Amino acid sequence: MAISIHVKETTMVQPIEPTPKIHIWNSNLDLIVPKFHTPSVYFFNPNTDPNFFDYNLLKIALAKALVPFYPMAGRLARDEDGRIQIDCSGQGVLFVHAQTDARLDYFGDFAPVVEMRQLIPPVDYTAHISTYALLLLQITRFKCGGVSIGVGMQHHIADGASGLQFINHWSDVARGAPREEMISIYIDRTLLAARDPPTSHFSHIEYQQSPSLQNRHSSPTSTVTTTVDKITKIAVAMLKITKAQLDTLKANSKGYKLSSFALFSGHIWQCVIKARELCFEQLTKVYIPTDGRTRLTPRLPKDYFGNVIFTTTPMATAGELLKDENEGNMPSFAAARKIQDALASSGNEYMRSALDYLELQPDLSKLVRGAHTFQCPNLGITSWARLPVYDADFGWGRPIFMGPGGIAYEGLSFILPSPSDNGDLYLSIALQAEHMIKFRKLFYDI
Repeated sequence: MAISIHVKETTMVQPIEPTPKIHIWNSNLDLIVPKFHTPSVYFFNPNTDPNFFDYNLLKIALAKALVPFYPMAGRLARDEDGRIQIDCSGQGVLFVHAQTDARLDYFGDFAPVVEMRQLIPPVDYTAHISTYALLLLQITRFKCGGVSIGVGMQHHIADGASGLQFINHWSDVARGAPREEMISIYIDRTLLAARDPPTSHFSHIEYQQSPSLQNRHSSPTSTVTTTVDKITKIAVAMLKITKAQLDTLKANSKGYKLSSFALFSGHIWQCVIKARELCFEQLTKVYIPTDGRTRLTPRLPKDYFGNVIFTTTPMATAGELLKDENEGNMPSFAAARKIQDALASSGNEYMRSALDYLELQPDLSKLVRGAHTFQCPNLGITSWARLPVYDADFGWGRPIFMGPGGIAYEGLSFILPSPSDNGDLYLSIALQAEHMIKFRKLFYDI
C-alpha cells in the first residue's frame, strides 16, 4: 500500500559559484554500470530544534557543496563517437521538499519495500539522457517529526565511495564543520584507461553470461524439483546478524583462516542455494563488486571521483558447495573458501587485464548487468559495511538507518553496517517469495 506524499517545493540547485564547463571522459568501468540512479535513503529521528532539516539551509549548503563536486551538477552527453561522457554544464541537481502523513515506524525494519521509492524523486528514462539530473535528492518530513533524505545518484557519475564522499561533504557544510584544507576531487578518469595495446591475460568470467537455471533436476537438499517457467513474486527482507552470531560462524570455521567478509558472504551464498533447492549439477555464480582503489598499482589519488568497481565472480555447482553437508559431514565452508580464493586473485594485474578486456569488446552495452545477471540460480552481494554511510550528520545527529531505497533485481543483496557501530551487520536481499521464507530460517541456522 502506497503512502501519501505531498511535494511542497521542487528546485534545481546549481553551484553557488561559477564552475568549469568541461566534458569528462568515462572509463569502461563507468560505462558498464546499470543506467539508472542508485537509490538510497537516510532516516533521522525527530528533533525539537526549530531549524530541524530546514529546507533553505540545506539548499544553500548543497549549492556550496556542489562547487568542488561540480560534475554532480552536470548532465550525461555523448561525444562524437557516441560514447557517454559527463557534461559539466552546471545545470544543477534536483532537490525536492515533501511531507507525508506516515510515521517513521511505517517502514519497520527499513527493508527496501516498493513504498520506499516514494521517498526518492522519480526519473523519466524514456527521455534523452541529457534531460535528467545526475543527482536527485528529497527531504521528506514524517508525521512523527522524523525526516528522510532520499538519494538517487546516476551510476555513471559515481560509485558508492565517491557518492558518499559528496553526501558527507554536503552534511559537513550544512553542519558548519571546520575544514583544515580545501576539499577537491580528482576527475581525470583516463587513469583507468586500457593499456595500449590492450592486453588481457585472463578469461574474465565476470563479464561472461550467467549460468541459466536447469529444469526438472533433483536437489541435493530436497526432493522438490525446480521449474523455470512459472511467474514468481519477489520479496525483500532486512535481516540482522549480531556480532555474537558472526563470532559463532568464525569459531565454527577455525582452521580455514577465512576473512569475516568471505565467511559471511559464503554463509549467504550457501543459504540461498539451499533456499532455492538447486539441483546438484546446477552452476551458480556470485557477483561481488570489488573496489580497485586499494588493489591497483600505483594507487589512484585519494580523492578520485568516479567508478572504480571491478567484479569478483566465484562460480561452482550447488553440489560442490553443499556436498559435505549433504553427506552428513561437518560444514566445509566451501562457498566462503571459493569467495576468499577469488578475492585473493583480484589484484592489480587482474584488474588491469579487466580494463583491457572491456576495451576489446565491440559493444559494452551488452555487458551492463540487469535481472538476467543476478536472478536464480545466481546472486549478487554488494558490501557497504566499510563505507562511511553513517557519517552524514547535517547538524542534528547521525542517521538512525541508511540503506538501499529499493532492490532492482531478484538475487541482489547488500551487506550494511550497524548504525550503532557495534559489530552487528544487516543483510538487505531480494529473492523469490517462496525462497525467502526458507532463506530466513536458514540464515539464522548458525
